[in-house]
Order: sequence, then structure tokens, then C-alpha cells
Amino acid sequence: MTERVVARVVLPTDGDLDVLPLYVDGEHVPPPAQDDGVAPVVAVASEHHPDQVMSRRGYRLEPGQRASFATYFNAFPAGYWRRWSVVDTVTLAVRTTGPGTLLVYRSNARGTVARVASEVVSGDTEHRVPLPLLPFGDGGWYWFDLVAGADELALVEADWRVDDHGRTPGTVTVGITTFNRPDYCAALLGQLGDAVQDGQLTSVLDEVVVVDQGNRPVADDPAFPAAQDRLGPRLRVLPQANLGGSGGFSRAMLETLDRGTSDHVLLLDDDVVCEPEGIARAVAFADLARRPTIVGGHMFSMHQRSVLHAFAEVVLPWQFRWSAAPSTHHSHDLAVSNLRSTPWLHRRTDVDYNGWWMCLLPTEVLREVGLSLPVFIKWDDAEYGLRAAEAGFPTVSLPGAAVWHVPWTDKDDSVDWQAYFHARNRFVAALLHSPFRYGGRMVRESLAIQAKHLLGMQYSAALLRQRALEDVLAGPEGLHADLSTTLAEVRTLRASQADADVRPDPEQFPALRRGRPRKRELDARRPTGALGTALAGATGLLRQLTPVGSEASAHPQRHVAAADAGWWTLSRLESALVSTTDGTGVSWHRRDRSLALALLRDSVAVHQRLLREWPVLARRYRSALGDLVGQESWRKTLDLPSPPAS
Repeated sequence: MTERVVARVVLPTDGDLDVLPLYVDGEHVPPPAQDDGVAPVVAVASEHHPDQVMSRRGYRLEPGQRASFATYFNAFPAGYWRRWSVVDTVTLAVRTTGPGTLLVYRSNARGTVARVASEVVSGDTEHRVPLPLLPFGDGGWYWFDLVAGADELALVEADWRVDDHGRTPGTVTVGITTFNRPDYCAALLGQLGDAVQDGQLTSVLDEVVVVDQGNRPVADDPAFPAAQDRLGPRLRVLPQANLGGSGGFSRAMLETLDRGTSDHVLLLDDDVVCEPEGIARAVAFADLARRPTIVGGHMFSMHQRSVLHAFAEVVLPWQFRWSAAPSTHHSHDLAVSNLRSTPWLHRRTDVDYNGWWMCLLPTEVLREVGLSLPVFIKWDDAEYGLRAAEAGFPTVSLPGAAVWHVPWTDKDDSVDWQAYFHARNRFVAALLHSPFRYGGRMVRESLAIQAKHLLGMQYSAALLRQRALEDVLAGPEGLHADLSTTLAEVRTLRASQADADVRPDPEQFPALRRGRPRKRELDARRPTGALGTALAGATGLLRQLTPVGSEASAHPQRHVAAADAGWWTLSRLESALVSTTDGTGVSWHRRDRSLALALLRDSVAVHQRLLREWPVLARRYRSALGDLVGQESWRKTLDLPSPPAS
């Protein structure tokens, strides 16, 4: 048997207290009592400090202190390896110096904890503990604790090892698409360069391909030369026109295929902070998967770094929209409720797709199912996961592989220029993959979304969505041809509406109208239940028929915070200053009776057409899919020659 290290126990060396709980746990909070009456293991609580981190692999415990590695980055997600890999046993190897005790634990899919091994350690020793994966059919983790004796105990290094089953370790090309974020991108390249220099990625990383689509080149950033020096010949920066995430990532996929060196391409957003160990783990998991498998990483919040923002994603088939997978939660703070204390994290969760903030695609999958759909941004990752699954290639969102990224809750891109891509690409993906003849509920739901925009005086978003649906009805033929021109057209269309004029200071708009507000202008509570929502919506729509007050175009009535700017509030007003979700600006929303009625009429008509033409339209898109995602179509769009014949 030849062993392969598939996960190393790692530690943060930057002294960041916010991320330390993701690596080492000093306070063991017992999980809730289980229905089966099994008592949870209760460990002694103790405080830990970044000064105890000796190195990337080493950790120091004071006499009598206990440390647990039952953490996101250092526990072993046995349930995922049991389900998706050829591995049946994992070996924990722990090297320590000093006196103490090594304790090994496991959990099941319900989060119930059991101790499986206990060994006394002393001096400079390595302990190996073979652990079966058979009991982890529905989930569960392995981890270990260390308890120092009368003197200091140090963890020198630890890792999780498996039989490689005769498979040659694969290598990866990292593909990064960037657009005018040179500082973020250069910092990410610096991280990857450091990981190559210190040996974390030396054996698995073939190349980093940066597709630079902006007019502020990453190569001009002050931090770039140092990153370039550390990565050396592994780094290539390829300028190209802005074709969005789908254009940038498809270029990275093509470059990987043309080089023919890597077994995988790993897509990374340009504005993430990466845990490099996660890249090595994703490659190891893909190498040992039962079949070619897409391996995704999770997203932690860039702003609150212990918060696991996105864990497992699915596409709800009847509504055809993104959702957290059943029994999981967005924005879970592991500093407040750790792995031991969070039963839902122990259940294996299967997904439909993984966001392309971090996602590994085997080149075999690329050759079989093609490259990205040419949709600029939004839904390219979800559509790819659905397409791959239909071809027999699953996606696994792997615990222990993750990046930090700005969470989507800090922005509302459904009302800016991206509203066009949200609407168009969702419908394109549904026409390709919805199991229902008329797309389930999504046409009806889309009309409701359009009504909400009109009630909220978000006319720019409504116009963009109208254009998006008209483009869907035009068919798939223009997706490649329009890839380089649609963004400019969308921005121009949006700029025609007053609510698109976002300014940093409310003082840049006319002063609020003085005087006592009318009762109907006061904040409304969000309606509850189907009947309440229907009544509130009908009332708001009827109000669109009434003439607009004379002062609405001269002075806003209210300044509405983003958190309060629901349609049920804005539909009661004729004019309002509305804060953006990220707090950086304000826009002036003014009711326009004629525009609202015209948009409502056009929206009803376009949604009727979608329902009427859905079956024929679905056949058109599905028959065109092979060409849309094919290498030759992308080469033409990217103006790249075909590779020389081998």
C-alpha cells in the first residue's frame, strides 16, 4: 500500500483571532442532547491564543491545557470521503513532543460524539491511528484532541493519510478571472506564491493563469512583482476584452486543455482570501473520487471571518432558483457555535453545484460536457453543475476547502445592471435543465418579481428584466455574438432611469418635503401569509393607477434605509431617497404612472409569450447547447487559434 496525505493539519500564522476558531478549538461546547439518549462528550474549556501557534503545522499547549482540532479546517470530513471516494480507511498521523494524551473522536450524521482512541504521548513521538470509514454512510467526522501533562506539550505536525489505490497524484491549473481589482488579485497571487515557496502547493500546482479583462492591469499593482517572483514560470497573465466571468473562466479552461499538463483546473474569484491547503485537498479528493467529480470549496465571510456564509447550494426545481441545501444554513458563525455544537454540519450534504469563487473541474469533465455557457455573469456555475450531473459527473462541496469572500448579503445586485443577467441567465438555465414542461413556477414567480420592482419604483431593474426576457425569447443564437456588447447596452438602458442615479450623499438631492407625513406614507410591516401579500400587492398596484402628486418630482418624501426599502413600504410613497444595500450611496425613486403601467402591460405580455413558447424554446436551447459550450465556439469568440494537432 502506498500512502497519500490528503489533508494536513494547518494553522494560521497571521495572529488573526477571528480565524483561529476555524483551526483549533479551545472551548468545547457540548451539542444538544440527542434523541437516542447518547450523552455527548463534554471537554474542559480553555482559552487559546495566537501566540501558541508555533508554525504553519505546530501548536504549543501549556501544562494541563487541552486543545481540540474538531474544527472546520482540521477535522476530517469522513462522510464525504465515504460516499464519493474509493477510500475505505483513513490513518491519522500525529507527531508530538512532551508529555500528554492524544484522544481521537468521531461523530455520526446526527452529531453524536464518541471517543474511539486514547493514547499517552511522551518525548518526540509519532502516533498512527487507522480509522475505518464504513460507519459514515450519512455523514460524520473524525478529529483529535491533545491534553498536555505536567509539562508543555507541542504538536509538531499531523495529517490524514489514505491508500492511494494505485492512482497517480494529479496536478492543477488555477484559473483566475479579474476585472479592475488589481490589489485584490495581486494579494491572492502573493498567497499562492507563498504556498509554492513553502511547499504547500509545490507538487500539485502546474500554473496560475490570470485572465485580466480590465483597464487597470494587475501587473501594474505594487504587490505584483513580488508575487510574480514567488510564482516564477508558474504564472501567466493573459489580457483580453471584458467577457465577464464566463468568458474569463472559459479562457482559463481552454488554456488548461491546450497545455495538456494538468488533470484539473481550479477556478478562483479574484477578490478572495484563500486557504492554500484547501487547494491541495480538493486535488486529492478529485484524484481519489469514484468517478470524475467537480470539487467545490465553501465561502466564509470576508467581513466576519469565522462566519461560514455558503455551505451547500441547490437549485430548487419547481421554482428554479438558488437555495441553501435542505437542513443547512447560510451565515453560520463557527466562533459562536463550533463543529461539536452544530449537529447539521455533521450530516453529509449533497449539492447541485458549487459557486465559482472556488471550484475544481477535472479536465475529463471539460472534454465531456464543454466549457461555460456564454452568459457573462450569473448562473454560469449553477448551469454547469446541472449540466455535469446530467452527464454523470457529481459536484461535491468539500468541507476543509474554502475561501473568504464578500458575502452577497452585503450587496443587492438584483436591482443594479446585473438584474439583466440574473433574469436572462436564470431563464436560459431553466430552458436547458428544468424537468417541467413550462419551467415549473418560475414564469409566474418572475412576473411577481417584476411587479415588486414596479411597486418599489425600481424602474431601471424592471426595464432590464423586460429586455432580458425579450432576449431569451430571441433564442440562443445571439449568446456568443452579443457577449462583448450586451453589458454596454444594459448600462445605457439602466442609466435612462432616475433610480439608477446613485450618489454618495443625500445632500446631493433636493431636500425632503417638510410637513407631517400622511398615514399611508408611514412604514408598513411586511405582509405575512399568501392573503396578506396578495392584498398588499393589489393595493400597491391599484395605487399605480392614481395620478402622481405634484411635489413628487420636486422633493422626496422620505429617506428610506435599505433594510426598510421593501415594496410594501415604497409602494405607499410617491418619492423617496433609498439607501443602497452596501451603504455607499443613495438613489432617488420617483413614481412614474405612465411608465409603470406601460411596463406592467409589457411584462404581462412577455411572460405570456414565455409560457406559450416554452416547449419550442426549450428544444431550441437544448439543441444548441453543444455548440454554445463547445471549444471551437469559444475559440472564435475569444479569437484564439485551434491547438496544433498532436
